[in-house]
Amino acid sequence: MHVRKAKLTDVEPLLALINRYAEQGLMLPRSRNMVYESIREFSIVEEGGTIIGVASLHILWNDLAEIRALAVAETAQGQGVGKLLVKTLIEEALDLGCERVFALTYQPGFFERCGFRIAGKEEMPHKVWKECINCVKFPNCDEIAVIKSIK
Repeated sequence: MHVRKAKLTDVEPLLALINRYAEQGLMLPRSRNMVYESIREFSIVEEGGTIIGVASLHILWNDLAEIRALAVAETAQGQGVGKLLVKTLIEEALDLGCERVFALTYQPGFFERCGFRIAGKEEMPHKVWKECINCVKFPNCDEIAVIKSIK
């Protein structure tokens, strides 16, 4: 199992994986346009030519990055795919000089097992919320903020 950066040819299967969970209300949906525009942020885990995991690292400021769109295929859950993606994105954030990584999630227990802590939304800088106005859940966000200091 290895992680690699996503390519343009990965957009459709990546989008299908993410939006399958979004349709179940387990994560926020992503548009094709959003994925193409941010393809360089995405990393994937592939097995036998099939994408089994995906996540992206979005930089918000000089010391803060967000893990977004983390999804693992149902057939690959419990095999460490999600943890591998989180570990890889944390290493990427460190290489870029970030001090903290956060996520907005419906799965806080997973992130806690990865060393994150639940954070009150009031702890998060305002720039974290700048894209919320475009969210289908705005203004009634029910995601949970988790954060990890990495330096």
